[in-house]
Amino acid sequence: QVQLVESGGGLVQAGGSLRLSCTTSGRAFRRYPMGWFRQAPGKEREFVAAISWSGSITYYEDSVKGRFTISGDNTKNTVYLQMNSLKPEDTAVYYCAADTRRTIPTMIWRAYDYWGQGTQVTVSS
Repeated sequence: QVQLVESGGGLVQAGGSLRLSCTTSGRAFRRYPMGWFRQAPGKEREFVAAISWSGSITYYEDSVKGRFTISGDNTKNTVYLQMNSLKPEDTAVYYCAADTRRTIPTMIWRAYDYWGQGTQVTVSS
């Protein structure tokens, strides 16, 4: 079992920044890919970013490339999503997820088997 707890969401003006954190527990070592997804009201869940355990592989959704950065600190069992130059269209509930069945990250949300509770990010114009 893996437990995920997100934090760092909030209300920010367009152009501002937030850093989301996702701390994992339940296993001694996090040797699996992690991902961030988001879901806005009335929309489907969409991929945002993913990272391998080593950090050597990262993927980003096109609309966040150059603005968001995913990183991990395995000593703290924590994955981060640094979000800069935020736009109103980034408003959503952000979820972190763990894919314990693979070693290479994927952009497909159904591949992830553990999820956090979500944290709200609201960007005002």
